Amino acid sequence: MDKSQLTEMTARRAVDGPEGRQLTADDIGRILDVLFGTVEQAGTIAEALKARESVTLGSFGSFEAADGVATFRPGVALTEYLQEQTR
Repeated sequence: MDKSQLTEMTARRAVDGPEGRQLTADDIGRILDVLFGTVEQAGTIAEALKARESVTLGSFGSFEAADGVATFRPGVALTEYLQEQTR
C-alpha cells in the first residue's frame, strides 16, 4: 500500500467512523506528512527520534533510535492482530 492508497482508505474509514467526522484524503495526507515527514522537512516522529526520545503510538508500537538508526517495535495489539489472536 502506498501513501495515496493509505490516505484514501483512511479518509473513507474516518467518514464511516462512529463520530461521523469527515476528513478528506488531503487532510489525511497533510497529517501523514507532519508525522512522518517529507523530503523537504522532517516529521515530528523523526524530530523526536533525533532528540533521543522514543515515540509510542498506543498499542500499535513504538519507534526508537540508537546510533543514528531508527527501529520499530510492534505493540501487543498489532502483533495479536497479525497473528489472528485478537480478543
